[in-house]
Amino acid sequence: MAISVAQIDLWRSVKSETQNLEFKEAKNQYDNDKLFKYCVAFANEGGGHLLFGVADKLPRPVVGSQAIPNTVEMAEKIFTAVGFRVDIEEVQHPDGRVVVFVIPSRPKGTAYHYKGAYLMRSGEELVPMSEDQLRKIFAEGQPSWLDNPALNDQTAQDVIQQLDTQAFFDLINLPYPTSQQSVIERLLAERLIEETPTGFAILNIGALLLAKSLKHFPGVSRKAARVVVYAGESKLNTKSDITGEKGYAVGFKGLVAYVMGQLPQNEIIEDAIRKEVKLVPEVVIRELLANALIHQDLEMTGASPVVEIYTNRVEISNPGEPIVPVERFIDGYQSRNERMADLMRRFGICEEKSSGIDRVVESAEILQLPAPEFLVSFKRTIVVIHGPRKFKDMDGSDRVRACYQHCVLQWVLRKQMTNQSLRERFGVSENTANTISQIITSAAEQKLIKPDPNAPESRRYARYIPYWA
Repeated sequence: MAISVAQIDLWRSVKSETQNLEFKEAKNQYDNDKLFKYCVAFANEGGGHLLFGVADKLPRPVVGSQAIPNTVEMAEKIFTAVGFRVDIEEVQHPDGRVVVFVIPSRPKGTAYHYKGAYLMRSGEELVPMSEDQLRKIFAEGQPSWLDNPALNDQTAQDVIQQLDTQAFFDLINLPYPTSQQSVIERLLAERLIEETPTGFAILNIGALLLAKSLKHFPGVSRKAARVVVYAGESKLNTKSDITGEKGYAVGFKGLVAYVMGQLPQNEIIEDAIRKEVKLVPEVVIRELLANALIHQDLEMTGASPVVEIYTNRVEISNPGEPIVPVERFIDGYQSRNERMADLMRRFGICEEKSSGIDRVVESAEILQLPAPEFLVSFKRTIVVIHGPRKFKDMDGSDRVRACYQHCVLQWVLRKQMTNQSLRERFGVSENTANTISQIITSAAEQKLIKPDPNAPESRRYARYIPYWA
């Protein structure tokens, strides 16, 4: 069906570009090589529409495009270059010519590449897909790790002995059934176990979440969370190294309590009263532990979530590189293990809509802690939470990172960052306005933030939004 002018205007009205929709001015020409890469990236992300001749900034005026004068010839070039068909339509909009590329989704279990690179989009960039993303695509149609059996040939009594079914019913706020059969039926309904010709199989997801002891599940036990406590600010002196035994859901409360019990105490004075507080608040530990458990790459063997406690910081890491860019952790969400995430939400362990990272950043702001660091290491995702540090003791990177995160948090809350709001985040007086302005300038120069185009042009009333907004 031909694309209409009305459809072009409807696309132009969306608040922001999406995974399936992107705009390019391309007034006179566009690099063919880059176009081929975009076609591959779109297809790998489910297909969509790429429009030439429309500015990508609101209100997205139609600027007209003279690129791709021969759409039939270009469609042939795309097919030759990437191996799949892309339809191209010309729409004669009143304000100029718009070229629309209608890009199909990749087939199930297949990822497209261009010159050997399996591409996806990340903000304005085209980047290679991560190893675990490719593995997940190639495994489509096959049972996931969570749905594979951890133990076979179990009787109903074996299942109840191996899994903490009492805790399971407490977590879903239901009374414990009066019969063994009813317990088994509920576990079957939740797909935590499955019936087999020789009894029951406890699935990996059932063991991972509900095991009384993960040691009884050889293929799952290596995924138990580990907590390492160091005597100083480095790894030179290890005080303790403990690996959890219970399943994630039934053991989560105990894991949080154990980590909190290992945290160093800091002395503060509040209302003239001297008191001891933990290095990091419990809400932060809770949210980050839940994220590390849920968003790990479960296909990786011999790796588990790890909490490392130092005298000045806490580092929480999980196997697998993130599927959402670290700079979009606050506003973005995509679950790597959706079924496990759904159950953990129902258990009350994590948030319904990825507000966990928002809460971590907000807590850092309320307590005026250094901004958390979100890092990608080799096949691991790491979050670093720093203990209290006064503004004067924060270095430039600390301040710029806090500025960016504050700007994103304001955006999520439908607000804009100002010099005043950033001063309040750092807990400093109006006398530091010039210093705060320098931090904002540094963040803008690093292309982390930008002025709000709808704000007044006065420096005094300047407002800022994230670079990608």
